[in-house]
Amino acid sequence: MGADGTEGTVAASQLRGFVDRIEQLEAQKQEIADLIKDVFGEAKATGFDAKALRKVIALRKKDEDERAYERETLDLYLAALGMMG
Repeated sequence: MGADGTEGTVAASQLRGFVDRIEQLEAQKQEIADLIKDVFGEAKATGFDAKALRKVIALRKKDEDERAYERETLDLYLAALGMMG
């Protein structure tokens, strides 16, 4: 700490700033989560299956190679369990 005690004050101020920013972002994250929930509710009210929508969204986040690998692996496992067509 400096002779005048400012280092502790500066660090505390920085810490407070980080905590405040994180809390604001957490609040925004919750607001966005609530908005997403509302959109899923609207989709469901229109007749869409929310679970299927979530799966579609998850798949769209992946590249084609990753999706193909997952499909092939799932098909292999289902075939091994006698669950294919």
